[in-house]
Amino acid sequence: MNDWTSLSDTARLGGWVVYPLTVLAIAALAITLDRAYAFWRFARMPRWVEEAGADSDGGHAGFAAQSDNSLPRQHALTRIGRLLADTRAPLWRIEARIEAVAAQIERDMSRGLWLLETIVTAAPLLGLLGTIVGMMHAFKLIGGNGLVNPSGITGGVAQALIATAIGLVIALVALFAFNYFSRRIDRLMDDIESFASLALSDLRLGAQHAVHAS
Repeated sequence: MNDWTSLSDTARLGGWVVYPLTVLAIAALAITLDRAYAFWRFARMPRWVEEAGADSDGGHAGFAAQSDNSLPRQHALTRIGRLLADTRAPLWRIEARIEAVAAQIERDMSRGLWLLETIVTAAPLLGLLGTIVGMMHAFKLIGGNGLVNPSGITGGVAQALIATAIGLVIALVALFAFNYFSRRIDRLMDDIESFASLALSDLRLGAQHAVHAS
C-alpha cells in the first residue's frame, strides 16, 4: 500500500509529464521487441550461408534453392536469392535490382528506429520538465510568513527528481537498443553485399565459360 501511495505522490508531483514518459517507455519497449523479432525472423544468417558463399562453382544457385526451402519468404537472403536465380536477365539488370532490393531491405529493417532515436533525446527532457514541475509544487509549501514544512519540501524535491531518473533510464535503454539494431543493420548490409558480389562473380564467370564454349 505504501508503494502505491509513493507512486501516486510521484505522479501528482510530476504532473502530466508522467503520462508521456509512460507512453515513451511503452513505445521504446514495443519497438525493441518488434525489431528483435524482425532481425531474428528475417535477418539472421544460417550456417549454410558461409558454405554456399565459399562454393565458387554455382554457389548462387545452391543458395537460392536452400533459401526457398529453409528461410521465410520475406527473409533478406531469400529476396536477394530470387534475383540471383533469374538467369534469363542480363547481369546489369540483376545488379540494379539487387541494389534496389538491398535499399528496400535496409528501410524495412530500420522501421521504427527513428522513433527510438527520438525517445533517446525526448525522455530526459521530459523527465527534467517533470522534475521542474514537481519542484514548483514542492516549493508551494513555503507560505507567505516563511518556511512552513521543511520535511515536506525536501521529500517533494526527492520525489520530483524521480521524473528525471525515469527519463534517463528510458533514454539509456533506448540508446543501447538503437545502437545495437543500427549495428545489426550495418552487418546485414555487409553480408548481403559480400554474398551478392560473390554470386555476381560466379554469374560472370559462367557467362564467360559459355562464350568460350560456343
